[in-house]
Amino acid sequence: MATILADTSRTFSEYLLIPRLTSKNQQVEAVDLSVPLSAVEKNQTPRFRVNIPIVSACMQSVSGTNLSIALARQGGLSMVFCSQPIDSQVEMVRQVKTHKAGFVQSTSNTTADTRLADVVETMQRSGHSTIPVTSDGTASGKLVGIITDQDFWEFEDDLENLVRDHMTAMGNVIHGSEGITLREANRLLHQHKKDCLPILDKSGNLTALVFKKDYVDHQRHPLELLDESKRLCVGAAINTHDYRERVPALIAAGADTLCFDSSDGFTEYQKEGISWIRENFGAEVVIGGGNVVSAEGFDYLVEPGGVDFVKVGMGGGSICITREQKGVGRGQASALLDVAERRDRYFEETGRYIPLCSDGGLANDTQIVIALAMGADFVMMGRYFAMTEESPTPKTAINGQMYKPYWGEGTHRAQNWQRYSDEMSSRKMMFEEGVDAYVPLVGPLSEVLETTLYKLRSTMVNVGADNLSAFRERAILTLVSEQSVVEAGTSNVFQFSRNRELPDGDWGGGS
Repeated sequence: MATILADTSRTFSEYLLIPRLTSKNQQVEAVDLSVPLSAVEKNQTPRFRVNIPIVSACMQSVSGTNLSIALARQGGLSMVFCSQPIDSQVEMVRQVKTHKAGFVQSTSNTTADTRLADVVETMQRSGHSTIPVTSDGTASGKLVGIITDQDFWEFEDDLENLVRDHMTAMGNVIHGSEGITLREANRLLHQHKKDCLPILDKSGNLTALVFKKDYVDHQRHPLELLDESKRLCVGAAINTHDYRERVPALIAAGADTLCFDSSDGFTEYQKEGISWIRENFGAEVVIGGGNVVSAEGFDYLVEPGGVDFVKVGMGGGSICITREQKGVGRGQASALLDVAERRDRYFEETGRYIPLCSDGGLANDTQIVIALAMGADFVMMGRYFAMTEESPTPKTAINGQMYKPYWGEGTHRAQNWQRYSDEMSSRKMMFEEGVDAYVPLVGPLSEVLETTLYKLRSTMVNVGADNLSAFRERAILTLVSEQSVVEAGTSNVFQFSRNRELPDGDWGGGS
């Protein structure tokens, strides 16, 4: 007969934190939210860290280019989805890596013989106010000048005039030479009071642009997650079917981490994939595995030569119906507590620390806090990000309210046969493990995340912790009864509407 576990399958909503002593010198703004994403070997520093404990899910309706850029600028990491052709995923990764390199390739260019009318159209279409003028109109042609929206008046000048009659000619263009450092480039911008600095090679060909706005933008985003070359960081999802072709291409494109995307990672398929990557690319590549819900699954993935971090969770997402369809899974809190306990024992036995990612089962900001208190180093979310302006799906008006489409990777819409089929030859999805739905639009990612992170820091101060490691050590959790849930809400008062779409911090369901 089957083995029956004595414990109950529990969720995050069944727990509360007990406050601990808060010191007078503890400030919310000073709390450190950075955590390792790679395994931490004994007496060594982690190879890769994130500045906030939040990553976006490996989903088509979540982790596109714009969201990956926006999240990295806030200190988190996006996992670009793999349920697409290799070339298109590689292009997404490349776009993130080149978006904020300091030195950016010009995407809007013109020639001296172009009409002003065409320049105006280019500026309106691209949103760029500075256009390099090159000999052939390409991003790598010989620079002959610069034209900006300050060089002409759209409604006063004759738009049939040529660019050459209005541009700043090359002899008067302040520029840098290829090989200049970003610091030196910014110094030239400051010294000459310019907004854009073209970078030229020895032949006078345009190689890159450096913008003042990027410097200012970086100062306004101190947690921005950058690699050693000052490029934004981005992760990439992989599967167990085409990793031999996909992984080399993603690494070449600059992906900072790789993460197996699977509802069940406790398989020989994933173990073989991990071993292949290690054999061909070594121990430096940061690899995530999962998902698992037990200590047994954790041990399988972290054996010598295994993964850097483990994703925990099965069937807890707002659009995941694996538990209903298969009867397989576990309450997210129970799964995380079990795996975290084994992770800690593994650290005591080996001196090797394996970060845990709690994936799914998060309905609001409070449950993010509980997950981190229970032992997760960071959380992975889908719907949280699907509701933001930067998610890749289009806005849709329904009864006067703006929504965005949101679907699971286990749906027919995702056409993600590689994740869910048991055999390479079977491309027919026999049943769905996810749903196709809509979520309300809540605004820019930066605004949503600002509230979440402030709540997290504030709670950590309540527990007397200055960082997430101390938070886990000091956290004391208690189970709640149905009546204590009622008691926690408002009662015997009349609340006026504040014209909010959702209560503060409530995302309207599962994660």
